[in-house]
Amino acid sequence: MKAFLVLLLGAVLCFDSGSSLQCYNCMKKLSNSDCMMKETCKSEEQACKTDVIRIVGVLNVINKGCDSSCRPSYQDFKLGNWNISCCSTDFCNVNTASSARYSYGMAAGIAASMLWPFLNNRL
Repeated sequence: MKAFLVLLLGAVLCFDSGSSLQCYNCMKKLSNSDCMMKETCKSEEQACKTDVIRIVGVLNVINKGCDSSCRPSYQDFKLGNWNISCCSTDFCNVNTASSARYSYGMAAGIAASMLWPFLNNRL
């Protein structure tokens, strides 16, 4: 009888509770630290969405939340860019800085690789 109860308890602990996805939610915030309000998604088909409009590399407009039709995309404009990312684990849309680090790191890498021959060449 004890073995049956232990197996039953193990099965209950491994059973998926069916809990809904949880995401951070905010609209038109200028700082990621202002986007820490938590939201429980209403449907299992929803994903956590992060929408960042970066203007001149200085100003960010951030939107986060649950979205049933989230499609990742990236658009580059003359004065900035628009990045939409989607994820599907609890509070996975916590950070928006990774996209900024990636674009600045890529620009620094390209600039360094172009300048290296000139800086390395001793006249």
